[in-house]
Amino acid sequence: MHEWDAVVIGGGPAGLMAAGEIARQGHRVALVEAKPSPARKFLMAGKSGLNLTKDEPIGALLAHYGDAEDWLAPMIRAFDAQAVQDWAQGLGQALFTGSTGRVFPTAMKGSPLLRAWLAELDQLGVTRHVGWRWTGWQDGQLSFNTPDGPQWISPRATVLALGGASWARLGSDGAWAAMLASQGVALAPFQPSNAALSVAWSDHMVPHFGAAIKAVGWQAGHLTGRGEATLSARGLEGGGLYALTPALRDGHALYLDLAPDVAAAELTARLAKPRGKASWANHMRRGLKLGPVKTALLQEFGRPLPQDPAALSLIIKHLPVSHAGLRPLDEAISTAGGVRRDALDDGLMLKALPGTFCAGEMLDWDAPTGGYLLTACFATGRWAGQAAARYLASVTTR
Repeated sequence: MHEWDAVVIGGGPAGLMAAGEIARQGHRVALVEAKPSPARKFLMAGKSGLNLTKDEPIGALLAHYGDAEDWLAPMIRAFDAQAVQDWAQGLGQALFTGSTGRVFPTAMKGSPLLRAWLAELDQLGVTRHVGWRWTGWQDGQLSFNTPDGPQWISPRATVLALGGASWARLGSDGAWAAMLASQGVALAPFQPSNAALSVAWSDHMVPHFGAAIKAVGWQAGHLTGRGEATLSARGLEGGGLYALTPALRDGHALYLDLAPDVAAAELTARLAKPRGKASWANHMRRGLKLGPVKTALLQEFGRPLPQDPAALSLIIKHLPVSHAGLRPLDEAISTAGGVRRDALDDGLMLKALPGTFCAGEMLDWDAPTGGYLLTACFATGRWAGQAAARYLASVTTR
């Protein structure tokens, strides 16, 4: 039996944020993580540059949370892009903002920020346990499998920050869903978000595996975007596609604009010029200047290509991309689904389990990459931590 006022289960960004907020109010906090070290997915994300947030007006920021915008809005307004930057700088991290508004640590990785963050939690008196896997409740107590055998804790407040259901090897395996469902907590099914596409390429695409598709436009349903993607043996992946995942999940067709900065009429005019003795293929190459990767994609998805300039221009601007659907859930960068809004009160406390709060990606919200994922994890972790601290204060005074 251990005596703590609050236990935070999950050592990712939301859990770390919640633990700090509770400890600042003078409560005894234990932070419990199943893996041998905390924040593994956070560190993995930082390997390609830790995108902390997106520096843009709050209205534009909130618009990226789709159906969850209204209920996440108070939390993100309370810890918006500027607040994220102020917090990271307060931990001694120099930041820079890229041309698109994305904010990164100057170090371009997550480990320096994580070390400073954990040091701050140590100073606040937060106790950390790693290698402790939560297995649910036993006789009203939190039950854990640990390196030293089973352990049970009876805190007065619990914050669950257990992640979604992707990248299980880093800790987000979604195993908590069955435990919460057994307690009457309403859940939305997990679905992949920010996911790659499976494509069965023809042999002529093999030389282009690993190549980046640049300066293109994407469309699926009502969603559009600009951004790069990468060709791989398994299909297509990259930020240009990820924002379209909600529409692709719903079965909308995917279209690629190979020349987003050139109007169809201009393409038609170029193709209609006399080609003399040049072959049609050389005429296309000189007139369109698509480059080898885009030309290969045009051949892959557009054959047989019409020689009518207007018809070909329409294909170039609206090329249907044949694919076999999203890659498996565990490969997705993030997941939609999880604890539903109607299962929670305004402080992110579970209605079915008073004193138990939820935060981070285990909540049912969805957002594209580009700083939006981490911003909401920080914001909901902070919000749940503050609500848990208020709850502890209220039960202490009863």
